[in-house]
Amino acid sequence: MLVDVPVPSVRGTCNRTGEPVEGSVLVVESLVPGMYDALVASSAVICAKGGKTGHMQSLCRLRGIPVMRVAAAELDDLVGEVTVRLDRQSVVLGGAVPQARTAESPVTVPADLGSVCAVIAATSDVRSLNALDQRVEGLDTFFIREEFLCLTAGLSPLDSLRAGPARAERYGAALGAGLCAIAGQLLPGQRLVMRLLDLRSDDAAHITRDVGVDREPNPELGLHGARWLLHEEHYPRAFRALRAHVREHLGAAAGQVDFAVPFINDQDEYLLLRQRLDLPEDLPLAVFVETPAAVHAAGAFCAAGASELFVGTKDLTQFYLAADRGNHLVASSYRMRHPAVLAALRHVVDAGRAARTPVHVFALAVDLDHYVRRLPADGFMMCAAELRQLARRSAPPTAHRPLDAGPQSAIGAWN
Repeated sequence: MLVDVPVPSVRGTCNRTGEPVEGSVLVVESLVPGMYDALVASSAVICAKGGKTGHMQSLCRLRGIPVMRVAAAELDDLVGEVTVRLDRQSVVLGGAVPQARTAESPVTVPADLGSVCAVIAATSDVRSLNALDQRVEGLDTFFIREEFLCLTAGLSPLDSLRAGPARAERYGAALGAGLCAIAGQLLPGQRLVMRLLDLRSDDAAHITRDVGVDREPNPELGLHGARWLLHEEHYPRAFRALRAHVREHLGAAAGQVDFAVPFINDQDEYLLLRQRLDLPEDLPLAVFVETPAAVHAAGAFCAAGASELFVGTKDLTQFYLAADRGNHLVASSYRMRHPAVLAALRHVVDAGRAARTPVHVFALAVDLDHYVRRLPADGFMMCAAELRQLARRSAPPTAHRPLDAGPQSAIGAWN
């Protein structure tokens, strides 16, 4: 299982078309951004490639969609109706009688996490978390990637940004509208953080229609994140339009929306990007720490004015251990609890504490107990779907409800 959910099985008809079929089981060799519509309509995904923390697998985790990897040679046999047995990590052709999964009470409960940051993919994630019978204590921040806003709105970033100033501004305004819709669901004391665009060239190629995308031999280590933002001609114009839309439509509540810089190495890049985006001195800008260089620059980021630090443990792990997070062939080397990874996380937390800068450490549910016991972090980040599960499993028996995600079921279609 690459992405797990707490139900014993999911049943559906195999969808091999790559087009959205509500409630189907999507069967593909590998997940790519161009399959977004088909993915969110699916009840489960079966694939032959990818790792637990690949980009699209992470999106499935946010959406509560289970993902199972099987051998490539077995994909051809998956036709018609199948049952994905999550309790046995297997696929059965035709029907199967589900068996109850034994519930394991986690040692960690939401109250142990301090300040809680929920990584979301849509407005409905905010509604469903705030509507839980067992409220998540400390839930004060919602975090969304600019790429997810684009996918939800059907935007093609490179097509928009490279079509001239006017279209770049329309792109920014559309992103601002998406942020305002999410901000409208926030409760008092909550805020929203958008991670600026971090689109790798291989992912961009799947959703770009009108302009050419340069092919890179190693997109993970290529032109994306802060280094791309520093070069893309019209992104500053788009970002100004985004901020203007948020200020106009949220008014005094515009302060609930903050921003974070992705894939950045040092304070020099940070200061250059603030200057390029023409940010006023009083506008907070956070840093996403996900490279070894950024770990060592944590204190310098704080000194340069970073408002807070978000630690991306999935990317950080692959760079520290030289193990591609999306390559199942090196999955045994990709260890988010590796001593080197934990040492890096402690370094960032300590640097933030010394500078009195908030630090949020991302953790998968499977690693949460381990991290909470070993890191003196004041706050943790979790995917919305995993946070819902954690809250419900830790709730009193009378507060339990069937698994759902507000208006969308974790084992049904997401719109």
